[in-house]
Amino acid sequence: MKTRKIGTNGPEVSAIGLGCMGMSDLYGNAERAESIATIHEALEKGVTLFDTGDFYGVGHNELLLREALQGTKRENAFIAVKTGVLRSPDGGWIGMDNRPQAIKNALAYTLQRLGTDYIDLYQPARVDPNVLIEETIGAMSDLVKAGYVKHIGLSEANAETVRKAHGVHPISWLQIEYSLFSRGIEAEILPTLRELGISLSAYGVLSRGLLSGKWTKERQGQIDFRSFAPRFMGENLDQNLALVEALREIAEEKQATVAEIAISWVLTQGEDVIPLIGARKRTHLADAFGALALELSSADLEKIERAVPADKVAGTRYAKEQMAMLGVE
Repeated sequence: MKTRKIGTNGPEVSAIGLGCMGMSDLYGNAERAESIATIHEALEKGVTLFDTGDFYGVGHNELLLREALQGTKRENAFIAVKTGVLRSPDGGWIGMDNRPQAIKNALAYTLQRLGTDYIDLYQPARVDPNVLIEETIGAMSDLVKAGYVKHIGLSEANAETVRKAHGVHPISWLQIEYSLFSRGIEAEILPTLRELGISLSAYGVLSRGLLSGKWTKERQGQIDFRSFAPRFMGENLDQNLALVEALREIAEEKQATVAEIAISWVLTQGEDVIPLIGARKRTHLADAFGALALELSSADLEKIERAVPADKVAGTRYAKEQMAMLGVE
């Protein structure tokens, strides 16, 4: 397994990480035994980075990860946890709370659910408009000093917020969507990260399945959160699937899958970029490991740019209201 460093002086982790959210939330039911088997296979193949959130499945994901990691040496698993999102008993989404006392309280429960004494990386899942980012990061810095957290990250934060947070405590990574279909961070956010020596934890590298090469028009309206995503609707979907087919031609030339090309493209964007692969089944891991072995030449990258121009992707990555809340693009 290839490795990449987190931040300027941080630890090395596997070049790809396993995003565990889908095992508990948002993509429909997942089979518990298969989810655990998927984590085990990732471990066997050298994956050390596991990404979760205390609100994924309302605690279910952390408990699942604890079960799957039993018997694994603690130092062999780098666990990144997102926090701050509020859920209702029926699973609804009811806001966020990044106040210092809320952050510290949430970590107490996370440590119990994961059965560990510390978290490798802790991050607010979103920027809370009602709480200064300096206060949130200050609380997390207290947790670092107390030994409960090793590193601090951010998620879906703009360049200005990254600078403010980094001024309080070194930020090790920013987690944000980045793929051939989501390149908005290239204008300002990515240059800021590189100026400050902050890594990029890239999620959504397959654009929630669009870049898997397996999505079809017939799946439009599939009952999960993609039903409300503009990229999966009507003419937007038609245009995006046409881009996927153009990418497929390149994949066939390289004797690779569309997903392998898409993941490999993210990997080639810099040694400071660490793709997260969302998987619920062992079969979902195959493309990730294939991408690690794939080498894209400069000529390949030029072909990909021509096949999938950033300005030809139709529809935003989230619904309009959610995009407004993010405030990053």
